[in-house]
Amino acid sequence: MTSGTPLDPTVRTADAGLRWATLYRIDGACAGVYVVLVLVPIVLLFVAPVPPVESAALLTYIADHRAVYLTELICFVGLAVPALGVFVAVATALWNTAPPVAALGGLLGVVSETIALALGSSPQSLHGGLVVLSNSYATAGTDAERAELTAAARALIAATNAVSWAGILTAAAILVLSSIMARTQFGRFLAVLGVLTGVVGIVSEALRPLMGPGYLLYGLLLPTWFALVGWKLLRHVTTAGS
Repeated sequence: MTSGTPLDPTVRTADAGLRWATLYRIDGACAGVYVVLVLVPIVLLFVAPVPPVESAALLTYIADHRAVYLTELICFVGLAVPALGVFVAVATALWNTAPPVAALGGLLGVVSETIALALGSSPQSLHGGLVVLSNSYATAGTDAERAELTAAARALIAATNAVSWAGILTAAAILVLSSIMARTQFGRFLAVLGVLTGVVGIVSEALRPLMGPGYLLYGLLLPTWFALVGWKLLRHVTTAGS
């Protein structure tokens, strides 16, 4: 067999390196997308009216600020897509360090984001079903119809804002993956930051209804971890084929 054939070991090794480099490049960019999808709704909280928490008022708010509400919904639910890629890339990059731990962390990350996409909602009272109810509420002709729609909205809001396993598993994935980062290309600082983010995240998500403003700490740590991981993945591209 000549050296230029696909079965040549040298060619296989080089091709594998190129494939991993492409994975790190794409998912490094995904981390940047994740951070943007977090920042956009945060900016909207300061420049647009804050959504109310009471069901009838929220239905009216959605009708009056549909673009803002849909943007926040798409961003908070949609960030699960780039997060999937990041968890896969990090698990791949850490595979040679500790395969069982990397596999567990990657699995937790993929499962958490899959659950988040399946739920299609976010604990800021963001749910596509509320948009549909808002349309019906705006055209309701009687108080009885509006009362029924308000009750349905109240149930959706309660389910949306309840503790979600998706959030807990995301934090757990970060904790597991970060626990083996210290002696890798990710570095000790990112490892410590990730462990802190994971621990704070598990507590924050499990106790979300009780956290209040305290949840902000996790809200800051989470995009910071993703941003630094994305930067490390992009830097790792140059050595992925070696």
